[in-house]
Amino acid sequence: MRNTKFHSAHIANKAKMVEFAGYNMPIQYSSIIAEHKAVRSSVGVFDVSHMGEVFIKGDNALDFVQKITINDASKLFPGRVQYSAMCYPDGGIVDDLLVYCISPQEFLLVINASNVEKDYAWMCENNTEGVEIINKSDDYSLLAIQGPFSQKVVEKLFDIKLNIEYYHFTSGTLDGIDYIISRTGYTGELGFELYFQGDEAAAMNLWTKLFEAGKEFNIAPIGLGARDTLRLEMGFCLYGNEIDKTTNPLEAGLSWITRLNKGIFIGKDALVKVKQSGFRKRLIPLVSDERIFPRHGYEITVDGKKVGTVTSGTVSPSIDKAIALAYVDETEYQKGSAFNFSIRGKEHSARIVTLPFINAK
Repeated sequence: MRNTKFHSAHIANKAKMVEFAGYNMPIQYSSIIAEHKAVRSSVGVFDVSHMGEVFIKGDNALDFVQKITINDASKLFPGRVQYSAMCYPDGGIVDDLLVYCISPQEFLLVINASNVEKDYAWMCENNTEGVEIINKSDDYSLLAIQGPFSQKVVEKLFDIKLNIEYYHFTSGTLDGIDYIISRTGYTGELGFELYFQGDEAAAMNLWTKLFEAGKEFNIAPIGLGARDTLRLEMGFCLYGNEIDKTTNPLEAGLSWITRLNKGIFIGKDALVKVKQSGFRKRLIPLVSDERIFPRHGYEITVDGKKVGTVTSGTVSPSIDKAIALAYVDETEYQKGSAFNFSIRGKEHSARIVTLPFINAK
């Protein structure tokens, strides 16, 4: 397994380490619930250096990004970020990703850690525009600072005002290291992500100064466990759970990033057919008032018959209820069926809610 440049900080903070996407990563430091609540109420720091960074450069960079992704990259301008995805010709999802417009001739694609090699190969395979595709994943480190006080912490660190809108980015310098400062995150809270190239000394310098700047807010290190519960409370998709090559973005509730009215892109024809012919299944948010813990892979039933499967589930630390995302048969959804979680042979009633889960009653 590989270590990120923040590994010594994780060990010093007595993190429980696990293998994730080929990296030795912190799953938790204290407890998942405590870390989750720290982000919702104050500020937390996530090491997400395992994520992939691929740069697209050249006169035809925009054309390539438009072809390879399903959102409309022509709407981007320097300093703007876009959530998007790449699809196979059959509409299955290669990966979801962030698209950063650095200039009209340069874009940064931030991809999932477990998909870096696959995604890079897919981009190269479909490069008919003659662009440069540069995989810099091994060169970049990435920290996410998330929570209501995140802006105050990052502003103290870089001595700049960060009055930038959601899904925008700017730049900053700390001790001679250049940073991309991005108003993005995976928690639903105010937050920033810091991308930089530097050695372990630079990484530890950043870590130390972040925690000094955030001391008055009780800043805390946060592991992948709380990252997962935080994103699930918002209803954000996770590759390998809600989305993969067997799912399409329309059925996964990502029609808002699927621009079928733009020009040609990989997977468009298949997705147009899905929209015209109708869904086979649908990703829905479910809440149960019963004291249960729905988990990935549990069955969704109607009158004892399996009609779907849980993709992600937990007990929400914010609302103290069982929550889950699940795919269910479209016919049952359209009928307005009453869904149940099937756990160890017993059915537990569930109801469809509007995302995010943290607003569910």
